[in-house]
Amino acid sequence: MQAPLGPRAGTKPGKIGKVVANLGGGIARGEFPPGAPLPPEHDLEARYGASRGVVREAVKILATKGLVTVRPRHGTHVLPRRDWSLLDRDVLQWIRAGGIDRELLVALDETRRIIEPGAAALAAERAGPDDKLRIRQAYHRMEETVGDLEAAIEADKAFHLAILHATHNPVLASFRAGIDAILSAVFDVAAPLLEGNLPNHLAVLEAIERGEPETAREWMNRLLNQTRDALAAGERDKRDAAA
Repeated sequence: MQAPLGPRAGTKPGKIGKVVANLGGGIARGEFPPGAPLPPEHDLEARYGASRGVVREAVKILATKGLVTVRPRHGTHVLPRRDWSLLDRDVLQWIRAGGIDRELLVALDETRRIIEPGAAALAAERAGPDDKLRIRQAYHRMEETVGDLEAAIEADKAFHLAILHATHNPVLASFRAGIDAILSAVFDVAAPLLEGNLPNHLAVLEAIERGEPETAREWMNRLLNQTRDALAAGERDKRDAAA
């Protein structure tokens, strides 16, 4: 049976989602700078062709993502990026659309380096046969899609998320959406060097299959070191091109 579809654009949830995406994207692009008030509700209604109720619900959602603050008698104001929920898939997508700056890329890479080596070690301790099969299948897809950048990125993301799942740690599992969004952002820059990192992925996989936590941790660190080097090389290329 076909899976149910998400809210259609013409439904109220669909309209709310459309306003959230447009307004959130505008904030991420700097159309509404930090500290500035959002336009009055009637202006937002006209801008997005939405009812007052839809606009209010959209603003509430943006508040939960840390983009705005709503205070009685003070209106709605845009918050600085340090307050945004940067592990939120939507927020990172809006930032990616306008181009992620080096400072945020480095912060995202640092977050991976805190979480993923430990996750690889836990996976080596706890992964069952199905977990190991899922990780190996993702790795094989990486090999098979080397010439297809978009497919290779999806396979690489599946590999890392399968390791996270294999920890059987519910708190780590709750990072899934955030890690997915981080990987998408980092791979925007590092993707051209994915093929060269395949041996490190294989070494992580094999360490997990053998049940060797510290070896899995070490190889995941090496894998991430190569990604970090790719980000640094991309930044140097940008500077050289601008010179």
